[in-house]
Amino acid sequence: MKTISMKFQYKNILVTSILLFGITSYVSSVIPEIKERNILSKEASAIDISKSLVTDNSWNKLPDYSKREFWEKIPAKLKVAYICKAEEYLDYNWPVVKATDYLEFIRSGDRRQEVYAEPSKALNSLVMGELVEGKGRFINQIINAVWYYSEQTWWGWSAHLYFQKAPGGLPDINEPTVDLGVGEIASDLAWTWYLFKDEFDKVHPLISQRLKQEIMKKAVNPYFERTDFGYMGFTGGRVNNWNPWVNYNMLNCFMILEDDQVRKSAMVNKIINSLDKFLNGYPDDGGCDEGPSYWGVAGSILYESLALLKDATGGRFDVFDDPLIRNIGSYFPEVNIHAPFFINFADADATTGGNPATVYLYGKSINDAQMQKFGAYLAKLNKWGDNTFSGKICDQIENLALLPEITAAESKEALVADFWLPDTEIAGGRDNEGSFNGFFFGAKGGFNAESHNHNDVGSCLMYYDGKPCLIDLGRETYTSKTFGPRRYEIWTMQSAYHNIPVINGVEQKEGPEFMAKNSTFVANSKTVRFSSDISGAYPSGANVKLWVRSYTLNRGKNFIITDKYELASVSGAPSSSNLITYCKVSEGKPGELIFEGEGFTLKMNYDPKKLSPKIEFIEVTDAGLRRYWPKGVTRVVLLYKNTGSSGSQSVTFSKM
Repeated sequence: MKTISMKFQYKNILVTSILLFGITSYVSSVIPEIKERNILSKEASAIDISKSLVTDNSWNKLPDYSKREFWEKIPAKLKVAYICKAEEYLDYNWPVVKATDYLEFIRSGDRRQEVYAEPSKALNSLVMGELVEGKGRFINQIINAVWYYSEQTWWGWSAHLYFQKAPGGLPDINEPTVDLGVGEIASDLAWTWYLFKDEFDKVHPLISQRLKQEIMKKAVNPYFERTDFGYMGFTGGRVNNWNPWVNYNMLNCFMILEDDQVRKSAMVNKIINSLDKFLNGYPDDGGCDEGPSYWGVAGSILYESLALLKDATGGRFDVFDDPLIRNIGSYFPEVNIHAPFFINFADADATTGGNPATVYLYGKSINDAQMQKFGAYLAKLNKWGDNTFSGKICDQIENLALLPEITAAESKEALVADFWLPDTEIAGGRDNEGSFNGFFFGAKGGFNAESHNHNDVGSCLMYYDGKPCLIDLGRETYTSKTFGPRRYEIWTMQSAYHNIPVINGVEQKEGPEFMAKNSTFVANSKTVRFSSDISGAYPSGANVKLWVRSYTLNRGKNFIITDKYELASVSGAPSSSNLITYCKVSEGKPGELIFEGEGFTLKMNYDPKKLSPKIEFIEVTDAGLRRYWPKGVTRVVLLYKNTGSSGSQSVTFSKM
């Protein structure tokens, strides 16, 4: 008998477990509440963190510039790659971030991310090249980078100037604010200071002095002294991935740069209290409503913060046995389809490489062998050791330090048979555990005010042999429109471009009140089924009383999408069921559509007396979407015939 056991008990949801004929069933509610768990501050109090915080540099486990024996042992191929990359910037002319670069955001919506990205890439490449080579050849250009950033007004991204009191468009030098960009640069510069302070002092004492002063002035002091940055969580509400993302970067800065132990302790306590706000708003099931690619700067970077806090207290601060912390980790391998494809609802990317080191270490810390092996698998998939690492300076050094261990570790892709996250209301299942062959589906209930929300309550995706068939588009390149009042004018955010119905010609509406009801999940050795009443996700104009959308995977046989509905009236445009696919779609015999994917062909059977299909090819022109769907996508609109006030219909996918 096969059952699915919940890893931990959930107290804030309605859970019904029925063990009957080998079936486990769950019913859940929707919106996660904010709970005053305060896991981290309780741990800090229990160990008296002001006394536990190490007073020297022993917290730092990474090799520094002087540890030449470490740098000499790096594989020759990798050393050459790092040095070649740094050499590309030996004559780099550090650019001015012009006023018009900032202003472009309020003029056209263009975020001009490349303006900020290239100097950051240059700094990281030069630092890593010098660490690897160790001959001083790149020191002058690193100094130029230090001076470049020291002279800059602000290190953030133009899209985030709304934090300041002055009008957006240009940064106010009199009010330093800390956004994602400031945090990233501040962390890299803090590590640059730590790694090369002695080398800088050999050239001129004002270099390291100026660098530290600028980091403190532009990032450390405003972050420590202010509590009104919304992502900190101190002003109320549920915070998103900004919270751990900025907190981790600032924790690095605090630990490296602050000399006063009392002030450092207060800084660390502030980080802990802020991270608690993130955890207090997290669902018990550990699900990331922002998706697995955002987990990389949410759950993943939360782990990095907790690991750093553990090191900063000589191992005393340790919350890795907490159920929520464990669930946040195990979420990531659960939502793997067949890497690099992951379940990607909302703004999440269709593919992600994850951070193999963090996945590996997270699994190791929570004693999750599957997650640890998956991290090693991702390292092999990403061809660790063949080329330079990317990301922040500290991350690249950590990856180099872990390279021998992870490449030698047992690796295995996480391919779970099925899972259900009852708080986040995301479910999935495949034909056979441990294999990506055959059908895989993911589905969601939820509500239309999730972080990075799309109007997608009740949507699904379906893959075959690890390749996409029914898809979630993801999001286009970010602009000012993406996070403004016109967000839902963007086609990828609209329910008509997700795998859900349009009812009486009406699409779903954004907002926390537009939600799923009575979502259920059932799984056994033969069947996986997710069902949800999605009528509440539509405004009153849809005139819908009940619309139960169900997804049934009959393992090894077929995948069925079923709708059962009751309408208050039949009015307006006809209802339809929409499907978004990356397959080539053509009509077969009556009642049959053919879906040709990469290496597979499926047939979809439907009742031609109830449904009339319309096939629309959509060319993908946006650079962000073209990363995943370069050949364009197809929308299949299944128009209802003679809907009536109630009824049902289904479509069945099977292998040809």
